[in-house]
Amino acid sequence: SLELARNGVRSIRFTASLRLRCPPDASLPWVRVADHGEVEACAEPFSFVMEPERITILSIGAGNRGSVYALYATEKPNQCKVVGVADPSRFRRTCIATAHALPPALVFEHWSDALEVPRFADAVVIALPDRMHIHAAIPFAKKGYHVLLEKPMATTAADCRAIVEAVKSSGVLLAVCHVMRYTPYSRKVHEVVQSGVLGEIVNIQHLEPIGNFHFAHSYVRGNWRNEKESSFSLLAKSCHDIDWVRWIMNKKCVKVSSFGSLHHFTAEKAPEGAGERCLDCAVEETCPYSAKKIYLDTVTRGHTTWPVNVIVEEVPSVENVTKALEEGPYGRCAYKCDNDVMDNQIVNMQFEDASTCSFSMVAFSEEICVRKTRIYGTRGELEGDGRTIRVFDFLTRQATSYTPQPPEDFSSKMTGHDFGDFFLMQDFVAAVAGDAPERILSGPDETLESHLIVFEAEQSRKESTCRSVDW
Repeated sequence: SLELARNGVRSIRFTASLRLRCPPDASLPWVRVADHGEVEACAEPFSFVMEPERITILSIGAGNRGSVYALYATEKPNQCKVVGVADPSRFRRTCIATAHALPPALVFEHWSDALEVPRFADAVVIALPDRMHIHAAIPFAKKGYHVLLEKPMATTAADCRAIVEAVKSSGVLLAVCHVMRYTPYSRKVHEVVQSGVLGEIVNIQHLEPIGNFHFAHSYVRGNWRNEKESSFSLLAKSCHDIDWVRWIMNKKCVKVSSFGSLHHFTAEKAPEGAGERCLDCAVEETCPYSAKKIYLDTVTRGHTTWPVNVIVEEVPSVENVTKALEEGPYGRCAYKCDNDVMDNQIVNMQFEDASTCSFSMVAFSEEICVRKTRIYGTRGELEGDGRTIRVFDFLTRQATSYTPQPPEDFSSKMTGHDFGDFFLMQDFVAAVAGDAPERILSGPDETLESHLIVFEAEQSRKESTCRSVDW
């Protein structure tokens, strides 16, 4: 048992029976103590199979992200089980409760109600609105739950530090959902850089094209449109990318500068004759950001997943989507919303060895979140587009290409973020089951570090100054 503990195994399940050696003159060399307690002669020696303990999960937030993470328990029931859910939407919490056969006593309307009962799960998945992360993460950590926390960790540097302190003082694991670290593509980029084939890394250029209708959906009409209600767009959307760059560079960032603007989605840019809502707008047909095109035309074609499932409380249909566009926030003119977050922003970073990175985030692209990266080293260059990696060696003058994929026997409906959702859950569950924090690539310290870069970059944008990153 001591050797098992040293190798990160917290507990095991024995799936065979005990066998004892017989005296030398016995007809068969072994006996087994069967499950019913009787002793039987047998020819084979003692054997057993070890399996990690199945962990239990409380799901806080049953919206788009929370339901995706809960799906892992459906696909891997031998590894984890959802045992509770909390969500203010009756429809969404009922979907999770039904899928996982939850007892009514562990189905909560408000997440704080789950804190009123003794701890009943190994881990909690927190997929709440950004500004609620601080309020949920700390009490659940103090109650002994391991925490999987949707990004961003929190909306202020002070709150991020408080969460890190809470998980460390409570002795629980924390993984933040920086899913980009967990994809096969990203792991291969990291492997190439760390192998030294590129030499010393001098510069990284990284682009995040959010996608034209994605930005209109999430950051103009949606939950992340207004900084006071959620957070600024560099944190809400691009903390993924700043974290990814820091992980790939593997050096501390010491200085940042940033520029950005809300360039397009303003009342001043509204087309002449634009109405308050898209369904009764005279110029809707000529507007690429029309809510009718993004939602109603989409559900008419039979598509009922993201983004249309975000705007209604039940399974999307032409009828309920039409009503949502007539009455709800997603039917508003994209130029007449209460949005104030940047639709384009650049961040320049300098690292401790004077290497640099330039990052660009832009709303106006055909592709949705298909990142483009160039990494320049002293011995080679890497170019990647989220799918294919091309490495050019300065010495051999040869190029090598990679197209990382999941294992051949891999099968999952969790395809989001290029399978990053699946592999994040896989590693978090394994970390909790085996008490193996090394499985978590986005833990408290590394996440805090990359978040601090984001906060300083945004302050630089607001002040038009170069900022030092204070650890």
